[in-house]
Amino acid sequence: MQITELRIRKVTGEGKLRAYVTITFDNCFVVHNVKIIEGKDGLFIAMPSKKTATGEYKDVAHPISPEFRSELQNRILDDYNNGKVIEASSSGTDSSAE
Repeated sequence: MQITELRIRKVTGEGKLRAYVTITFDNCFVVHNVKIIEGKDGLFIAMPSKKTATGEYKDVAHPISPEFRSELQNRILDDYNNGKVIEASSSGTDSSAE
């Protein structure tokens, strides 16, 4: 499975949230609302999640292997750090997910 497109949208005014990411795989499958978050040890990605009835958050989609998770995070953060982003929005949502 190849990452064929990344769309990174910076956000402002959202605390530790730095950007929303949309990932396209093999030009045929898309995952919206991956987040880039500023943690105490640096940037990391958080997969899209949904709040359960118990208040717990569960990932909607996520890598199965640690190797692919690392590859995905490295690719996203490399693009983010190299300025391959759509400039800041204060809306806090990824409108392309609608």
